[in-house]
Amino acid sequence: MNKKKEILTIPRSDRRILSNIPDPENVRNLVNRRGASYQKEEIDPTDVNEIYRLQLLSLRYETNFEVQIKRVKQKVSDKHYAEDISVTGILIFSNSPTNFVIDEIITMKFTIPGGAMPEGYESKVKVKAKVVRHFTKEVDGETRCYYACEFLQPLNDYMTKKRWGLSIFVASLFLLIVSLIVVLMRAESVIYFRFNKFLYLYSIIAATFLLSRYLFGIFYRNVPINPQFEPGVSIIIPVFNEEEWIHRTILSCINQYYPVDKLEVIVVDDYSTDRTEEKAKEMIELIHSEGERFKTKNRLSFHKLPQNGGKREALVAGVHLAKHDLVVFVDSDSFLEPHAIRNIVQPFQDPKMGGVAGRTEVENKFTNALTKLQTVRYYIAFRIMKAAESWFDTVTCLSGPLACYRKELILKNESAWLNQKFLGQPATFGDDRSMTNYILKTHRTGYQDNAVCSTIVPSDSKVFLSQQMRWKRSWLRESLRAFLFMWKKEPFMFLFFIIGLIVPIAAPIVVVYNLLYVPIMHGVFPTTFLMGLFLMAMLMSLAHLFFRKSKLWTFGFIFVLFYEFILLWQMPVAWVTFWKSTWGTRETPQDVIAKEKKLEKQKLRKSRFSILNRKMGEKK
Repeated sequence: MNKKKEILTIPRSDRRILSNIPDPENVRNLVNRRGASYQKEEIDPTDVNEIYRLQLLSLRYETNFEVQIKRVKQKVSDKHYAEDISVTGILIFSNSPTNFVIDEIITMKFTIPGGAMPEGYESKVKVKAKVVRHFTKEVDGETRCYYACEFLQPLNDYMTKKRWGLSIFVASLFLLIVSLIVVLMRAESVIYFRFNKFLYLYSIIAATFLLSRYLFGIFYRNVPINPQFEPGVSIIIPVFNEEEWIHRTILSCINQYYPVDKLEVIVVDDYSTDRTEEKAKEMIELIHSEGERFKTKNRLSFHKLPQNGGKREALVAGVHLAKHDLVVFVDSDSFLEPHAIRNIVQPFQDPKMGGVAGRTEVENKFTNALTKLQTVRYYIAFRIMKAAESWFDTVTCLSGPLACYRKELILKNESAWLNQKFLGQPATFGDDRSMTNYILKTHRTGYQDNAVCSTIVPSDSKVFLSQQMRWKRSWLRESLRAFLFMWKKEPFMFLFFIIGLIVPIAAPIVVVYNLLYVPIMHGVFPTTFLMGLFLMAMLMSLAHLFFRKSKLWTFGFIFVLFYEFILLWQMPVAWVTFWKSTWGTRETPQDVIAKEKKLEKQKLRKSRFSILNRKMGEKK
């Protein structure tokens, strides 16, 4: 993936790279440093989620967009541009002095582009601001005049009054309306059930499954933070040819709001062939240079495997090096928020909890239409689907970007996991879903929505489709495995699981029947079916709007269409190829073997063709 193509939200660098670690020497206080002035009431130093909320309010983001300015009854003609922006203020510059006066009140109009600030802030803005300081600076041989301005109304308050409040109201209202329409349509299915039992039974099952998941998901609540619960945690980062992002991953994992003596980070390089090792060690050395009092030399390490063995080998190697009882697996292109570890360990207060998934967000969400589609899909998959499963302590996939396990359970299932085969082929992907199955046999699995990471998703359609095919194959394989023990779980969850297995597998047949067979054979336009698709898209989009208050909500509609007419048709292919073990997007040993076999077949085909040509020439 080309870094230049990705649009990322870039916070302005803190002068301390380890700005979130609680200081064991109490030289600085995290709460006072970060946004405390915005909070009117006294802050509870144990409320890490509130502390992080205040941090976000004080973060400045690098940007570049035009700002129109109006003084009292006078429009400023000189062009001004934003260099950085936060919830509470903005830094603007111009190539010529405007002579603003300190404490002068001005009116600003600008459009915050997607990616300039966190999701939800992309909007047109008109606010009053006070000039608090000015200075000049040389940039690329030009003298720029800078003006730091403080908003009279913070942007989050402005957005709540202008857009976010309306978004929540509209989303709530239409979610209720859509749900009622779905129920009425399924009542119709009951009435006409005798005319087509298969079709109407599928419709009833699919609608019940979907509505129940949204219902459970919306009413989901996190396990609250217990300030006294601070178990030891070892973060394992398996990496292979990830030179572009590994430095950010390492920094985000060590820079956690968690006790110094309770957290370690282990980077395991699966014999990368690019500059991954160099980039990782550069970041580790930089961290060590600042982290003496944070003891980073004792709890941040890099290990390289002697040969490429695959992601599971790298993870297990890291687990064997881990000194703590909880291990967190983090993908090498995923970045943890500072409160992620503090949150993800909370469900382990239950001794039967074997593994917990965090929420994964899209880091490069504003790059193009494909990443925007994935942004909505990821959010619904975690905040609704996993949250619904968490009601029954049976989350069926502890996703790779961020998942926490009891170390003893990983070691107990190590051999079976490493040597897993399906129809004689090594299982080289779907490691997260596979390990989840091993955990679920004997323990509970959960989801903690406040444990958040972000990941780089494919912005190229070919890479994305390869990823989706890989995921469908692993889903089919592991769902068949889970079926053998899932019946022992909570009855309602088992019913959930069965329906969740049937609906996607039967979907291609249902789509062909409704969109091709019925119109061609009976001359009936599939109005009801298309209305069902529209309502399904409405549920996804409105749920995203309700929780995120983002303009990306409309991409839920596009994703449903994209899924029905493109992604859905990978399912039949997955039915007949789910034994395959190649990734398609990276050179695993199985990919190399598959490539060699393909070359051998091509050589054999060419050899046979040349022999045939020679024989035909001899006959002539």
